[in-house]
Amino acid sequence: MRHISRPVTAIFMAAALAAGLTACGDDAGTGTGSTGSGSGSGQIGIDLPRADSDFWNSYAKYVPQFATELGINLMTPTNSQNDVAKLVANAQALQSQGAKAIVMAPQDTGAIATTLSTLESKKIPVVTVDTRPDKGKVFMVVRADNRAYGQKACEFLGEKLGGKGKVIEFQGSLSSINGRDRSEAFIECMKSKYPGITVFEEPTEWEGTKAAAALQTRLAQHPDIKGVYMQAGGVFLAPTLQVLKSKNLLVPPEDPKHIFIVSNDGIPQEFEAIRKGEIDATVSQPADLYAKYALFYAKAAVEGKTFQPGPTDHGSNIIDVGNGTLEDQLPAPLVTKENVDDQALWGNQIGK
Repeated sequence: MRHISRPVTAIFMAAALAAGLTACGDDAGTGTGSTGSGSGSGQIGIDLPRADSDFWNSYAKYVPQFATELGINLMTPTNSQNDVAKLVANAQALQSQGAKAIVMAPQDTGAIATTLSTLESKKIPVVTVDTRPDKGKVFMVVRADNRAYGQKACEFLGEKLGGKGKVIEFQGSLSSINGRDRSEAFIECMKSKYPGITVFEEPTEWEGTKAAAALQTRLAQHPDIKGVYMQAGGVFLAPTLQVLKSKNLLVPPEDPKHIFIVSNDGIPQEFEAIRKGEIDATVSQPADLYAKYALFYAKAAVEGKTFQPGPTDHGSNIIDVGNGTLEDQLPAPLVTKENVDDQALWGNQIGK
């Protein structure tokens, strides 16, 4: 997503904090942690990556909630609007305003290395959310297994299409580790497990207009397309449904004209589309847990805590992804009509 995220309560938060910040050797906590000598005081800055995605707007709503529950002195969030230059400027501003740690979600994971080096030199730890920088030191990456997203989407469509037919894939930006992980895993799975399926790979830079244009073109060329993989429902869902509706292809799963669609995000709009039979599945990225544990680790960094690879108390696993970079891979379940009403899913909790 595996393990479905639980509803957040103050009791659970307190338990997670108590477990996560225990002395070295407590494998039941958040990885294997040790207590440093930091004072734990100071402001924490956060940059929101964009405002044109329902997923990231949901994430933004969770941030102040968890900052309050964690007792964090949160600075006014900035928003880099999917622009790495703005992210660099925002990070500099947060630094100059006294941030002791910064949470960010760089959409271009190859262009943030210099900024990370600068922050490291200023002894300002960084936690990245959803994306992992290609270079540069971070305190923790809070992310789900994005290769599993592509794998799950492949297997879902492969089974629905009976191993044959044509599928279009809306790739996220390939300058992003997420776009690369999802794309590589999806096509590798298709080639190995479902060689009878033709995949049209369409780069989109995470832009809904590009996905819509690609779908229009491919459907004109290949009206027998029977599957769509959307790597980000937050930006691709609405334009995809609009194109299908204009072509009278937005029909229930039992209709022979139905095009099977699997998405990534787990936003309420995707859940509603699943209930209506407009799309068939999504991988629920844990927007709530992204916000919760990004702030959790930022606070831990300010307090001088450290972590090691190992299982956590919240159904995830901290792994070393190379060069000492730690990544807490949070659970992200596949959602279909069978479990779309599960109230444990964050997409069914947001706004309540």
